[in-house]
Amino acid sequence: MYDTEKRKLLSAISHAAIFLSSTLVSIGIPIFILFAANDPVVKENAKEAINFHLNVWLYGAIIGVLIWITFGLLIPLAGLWFLVHWGLTIWALFHVLSDTEKPFRYPFIFRIF
Repeated sequence: MYDTEKRKLLSAISHAAIFLSSTLVSIGIPIFILFAANDPVVKENAKEAINFHLNVWLYGAIIGVLIWITFGLLIPLAGLWFLVHWGLTIWALFHVLSDTEKPFRYPFIFRIF
């Protein structure tokens, strides 16, 4: 049996690392947890957090290009994306802290891992 408190902590840290997404180090946190943990649920949460990082950066780059092309007319789109990616992260944190038996899956993302 796996320690549920450790599972909660490591899963929450994996998902919460996105709050540091302006630093490239943030993706290193779930990568480290993926290789260091033995718990299958923690590993799945770490993989999902890595995929979410990649999606946040991809969509952020696309939005940044769109803002640049439109000379700033789409700046509200950046604010909307900011709210969406923080909202999804908060949803993931609530999920992993309340349901420790299954990993969280972000909706509408591309999964590489």
